[in-house]
Parts: sequence; C-alpha cells; structure tokens
Amino acid sequence: MRLENVFDNLNVKFNNNIEINGISIDSRTVKEGYLFIAINGFDMDGHNFINSAIENGATAILIDEDRLDEFKDLNVEIITTPNTRELVSLVSCNFYNNPSREFKLIGITGTKGKTTTTFMVKRILEEAGYKVGLVGTVANYIGKEKLEDADRTTPEPTKLQELFRMMADAKCDYVIMEVSSQSLKLGRVNGSCFDVGLFTNLSEDHISEKEHPTMEDYFLSKSKLFDKVKNGFTNVDDIKGKELISLKPNCNFKTYSVNEKSDKQATNIRINNVETRFNCLIDNEDTEVVINIPGGFTVYNALGAISICEYYRVKKEDIVSALKTVSVPGRSELVPNKLGLALMIDYAHSEESLENILSAVKSYTKGRVISVFGCGGDRDNRKRPKMGIVSGKIADYTIVTSDNPRTEDPELIVREIEDGIKTVTDKYEVVVDRTKAIEKAIKMATKEDLVVFAGKGHETYQEINHIKHPYDERIIINEIIKKM
Repeated sequence: MRLENVFDNLNVKFNNNIEINGISIDSRTVKEGYLFIAINGFDMDGHNFINSAIENGATAILIDEDRLDEFKDLNVEIITTPNTRELVSLVSCNFYNNPSREFKLIGITGTKGKTTTTFMVKRILEEAGYKVGLVGTVANYIGKEKLEDADRTTPEPTKLQELFRMMADAKCDYVIMEVSSQSLKLGRVNGSCFDVGLFTNLSEDHISEKEHPTMEDYFLSKSKLFDKVKNGFTNVDDIKGKELISLKPNCNFKTYSVNEKSDKQATNIRINNVETRFNCLIDNEDTEVVINIPGGFTVYNALGAISICEYYRVKKEDIVSALKTVSVPGRSELVPNKLGLALMIDYAHSEESLENILSAVKSYTKGRVISVFGCGGDRDNRKRPKMGIVSGKIADYTIVTSDNPRTEDPELIVREIEDGIKTVTDKYEVVVDRTKAIEKAIKMATKEDLVVFAGKGHETYQEINHIKHPYDERIIINEIIKKM
C-alpha cells in the first residue's frame, strides 16, 4: 500500500509516495518496508527505538513533529504529526482497508462482566447460524478457532485492525469485543465502526497515575464508546449505567436490570452450586433461562447478551438453547470431576473481584465456601492484606497460596496476605505451593461445599522470574483427583 493510501484523509505530508509493506509501533516486529510509528508512552518512548526500527527494515517513520530536529537527517521517509498516538488507530484502519465496515461490530465495556457477556453473545449468535469473531481478555477467536491468547483486553490499534482484517476475510457476520477504558481513553478504537455498545457496570478499578486518576475519568473514558454507536444497552441497576443515558442523549438506549424497571428485567431468580435460573421476556413471552454458571452476576451478563441478540432478531429458542451450554474460560468456571465436587476457577485477582465471587457463592452454597488464592508479584502490594481480610470475612476456610510471583519471593507475598487475614479469622492456613494448596482444598471438600480457586482464571501458566511455566488449573485439579 502506498503512503497516500495509508494516510488517506489524515492531513499529513510526505515527500516520497513509497510502498509500505506493514506498520508497527514495536521496533522488534518491524520488517523490510514497514512504517514505524513512534509513540511516547507511559513507560517507554518509541522515539528512542527509531534506529532499531530502521535496522530491522523500516523505510518510513511517523514521529511527533516537535521531535523532527532529532531525526531529520535519517535516510528514511520522515512524516510528522502533532501527536502520533492520535493517528495510529486511523492509520491502522487505512492500512487494513477499514475491516470493521465489513461486519457488525459489537462493543462491550464496564468494570465487570465484559468477558462473560462477550462469550454469551458469541454463543447465541453462533447458535443462530452466524459466523462470529471475538476479541477479548481471554483470547481472540474466529468461530471455534482460537487465534491466540490475549495479552490485554483491547489490543493496540495495529494488532486490532490486523485481527479485524482476518475476521473480515473469514466472512464473519459479527465481531464482539471487550472495549477497555484505556483503549477508549487512548483512542485505540478510533476509526472502528461499532454497530452497538453495551455498558455492564462501574466499580473501582484501574485507578492510578498511569491509568485513570479518578473514578470520574474512568467512567468518562468508558462512556466514549457511546459516542461511536447509535444504539446502546445499559444496566440501570448500576448508578453509572443509569447516568449514561442522560450523558449520551444522541445514543438510543435499551435498558436491563434485576431491581429497577427496565426493558429487559429478570424475575424469579434461582441459584445453586451448578446453575442460575431466571425468567424474563423474550419475544414478548415470559421465558425461563437456565445457565450453567452460578451467581447473581450471571443474571446481569445474560440479560445484556439477550438484549443484544434480541435486537438482532435472534429467535427465542436459539437464545435459550445457547445459554444452556455457554461456558467461559476462568469466569465462575466449574471443573467437571468424578468426585462430584463443586470446584470453581475464577479470575478474581483484586480485593473487589474476590469479594464479589466469594459473596456470590456464599449466598447459595449449602456447605462451606473454601477459598484458595494468592496475589501476583510485581503488582500493587497494598491489596494483599485487604484481599486476606476479604477472604477471611466471607469464606468459611481459606488457603493462602502463590499466584504469579514473577520476580518477587512468594513467601513474602503470602506473608503480606496473612497480615490481613489473621486480623479477622484463624480459619486459614498457608500453603505456598499452589498445587499442594489445590490438593489440600479438594481433599477437605464435601459435596455440599464449594471451592473457589481464585486468581488464575483462564491463564494456563505460572510466571516466575520472567518465565511462564505451563500451569492449567483444570489439568492440575483432574490430575490430583485421578490419584485420589
């Protein structure tokens, strides 16, 4: 593709209309004939890697215009713009020929429930016979084919548009994606043609100097999705979900809820260790919905998914059938086992998410709730004692263990967790080796108990000193049970 097409309608100037073979914001992935876009990020400045990009084959460089004096003598095509970050998404859309115009793009944002809701929507649309792509926290898919595991909720623009092009070329009818607050704030999805958007809820998360300085900034970032769509769906049991309607008057909203009056309201909710049941109107008929994902949050996620799919005129029978069989890796995921135990894997890795999952299972578990969790290394250590307190207060018994220690000493991490839990209970123990902790929990559980293995979720590795060792809790659990 020529530079004139890469920068079509973007008001930038260049001297030579050279052919571009690819685009990248990472100098390590640059190949011969690439355009390298230098972005001044939070941790690293891409301008510092321009020489590396040229060594790897870059023939054109897009830089911030105030850095021109540093690079004007380089023997490549130099293109300037006031802020490269503001252009990278639009350049990516152009390079991949605006793939999101070739399917219906569904964006889902919010603090919790994005992953589960996207999987539910995908499963329903596939039940109705459509070909569906998915971009999200767990992995990226075209139909049943997993393209790759994801390293962030919403990819960088160059990667996102490449994925979209693959999905368009595969003739996907729909693509569902999790849209993070950061991707909206930093413009990663600018130029993407969203058909509809959904807001799940808002609670404290990602509040830091590098992400969102305040909750208001966090909310306003998420709300940007609804500047990009004409039709939206929002959870009006959430105060910010309700506020969104008045904040974005140009978006036509449909609502869903459990408590507030809404367009899609759940009634007769019943939850046990293995499933969630509720009723709601689908095609104007009172319909029972059964989902093999226990928890009150499952109701909200399903209501959002049903609302979207009903908008696309999916038949009631397909919606009900799909939700009966949907599963989401690492999100309230029950692990089938020959002992008939309720063993749940969940990605909860923050104070609030751990409180949510433990409170949810506590509300319907007949026996004990046994919590097995740790905290990741090289992350905010202030949450460690807080998570210990949460588990100590809610779970009937806690086993504190290791998660992804990364470069930290796992013994130090569990001691910091213990500093919190010991202030509220003595019904806990520390087993640093995660496999031994899992085995301990399984051996002490009865059929009326529920064990939550929190923190790893969909991950299939344990990261120690920059090395990701294979570690799939589903495999670990079944290997332990086979020996029992």
